[in-house]
Amino acid sequence: MEIDHIDRRILTMLQKSGRMSNAELSEAVNLSPSACHRRVQRLEADGFIRDYVALLDPKKVERPTTVFVEITLSGQADEVLDAFERAVARVPDVLECHLMAGSADYLLKVVAGDTEDFARIHRRYLATLPGVAQMQSSFALRTVRNTTALPV
Repeated sequence: MEIDHIDRRILTMLQKSGRMSNAELSEAVNLSPSACHRRVQRLEADGFIRDYVALLDPKKVERPTTVFVEITLSGQADEVLDAFERAVARVPDVLECHLMAGSADYLLKVVAGDTEDFARIHRRYLATLPGVAQMQSSFALRTVRNTTALPV
C-alpha cells in the first residue's frame, strides 16, 4: 500500500504523542475526525502502525545503565544461530539483538541498574548463551540521542 503526505503526517504525530485523541490528531493534520480515524485504522490494518506503547524513564525503573555487547559465535551454521537467537530472546534485560555484518555476529543492547547488576546479568544469562566464542561489552557513558521515531 502506498501512503501519502497526510498519512506521513499522521504517523509523525502519533510517533511524537501516541496518546493524542483522534480529535487532536485530526486537527493537527487538517482532516475531519472521521476521515482521520479511517486513515489511522487503515495504517494499523496495513501494519504501518505496529503497536502503541508507553516509553519508560530508565532511571525511574532503576535501569539507567546501557551496555552494548558484541558477540561472536563459534560457528555460522543455522543451528548455532537459531539456538543463540532462541536463548537471547528469553533474557529479560536485552532490549535489542541485531544480527550484524562485520567483526561481531550479534550486537545486544542491555539495560542494567549499575555495573554490579550487569555482572549479575552477565553471569546468569549472557555467559550461558549457546555457541558464544567471544563477548565484548561497552558501557554507554551518556546518551546523546535516543528516539523511537522513524523518519517518514
